[in-house]
Amino acid sequence: MKKCKIGVLATGGGTNLQAIIDACESGMIPGEVVVVIANKKDAYVLERAKKHNIDSILIDRSKCRNMKEFSDKAALELNNRSVDLVCLAGFLLKLAPSFIAEFGNRILNIHPALLPAFGGEGMYGHHVHEAVLKSGARFSGPTVHFVDEEYDKGAIILQDVVPVMDNDTPESLHKRVLEKEHIIFPKAVKYFCENKLVISGKRVIIKE
Repeated sequence: MKKCKIGVLATGGGTNLQAIIDACESGMIPGEVVVVIANKKDAYVLERAKKHNIDSILIDRSKCRNMKEFSDKAALELNNRSVDLVCLAGFLLKLAPSFIAEFGNRILNIHPALLPAFGGEGMYGHHVHEAVLKSGARFSGPTVHFVDEEYDKGAIILQDVVPVMDNDTPESLHKRVLEKEHIIFPKAVKYFCENKLVISGKRVIIKE
């Protein structure tokens, strides 16, 4: 089987990037991360990439006129490396429609809540966990989904569940959800690289 070429877009520390790299290096994922693109110069994901001899690219959003310019620059870097799959690992910007169209059904995102609940614009990081706690929900957990033009509306691939404890804070809930993220994101990438994902409307069928 040909190795799947993976490009990762990220904004922050990149623990989900690390989980994907580790799964590739262990052989769990039949693929390799060939480029990491960050939108902030102080994003630690760039250091993680360098430690694994992966191309690391900074495209500073603040120096782009708009998201179309940023998205075009990112697409160029991905296409120059013939990327098969794009993973958004803690990437906090909304990509231009042209980018979504170009990489249609080849973009995966990890979200720290059980979509379709607690998704949409502004729902990222601690904002998500605060909203979950405020709602009184008894369960939370991460979602891996395909990316389309609407925030957090793409077809869902995998989810996992954690209980919400009576004494939870946004920080403690985040920690438990993140542990599950590190499990299901590499698993979803593995399924993609093995051509096991079939989109049927808003559902994703995982072929055996």
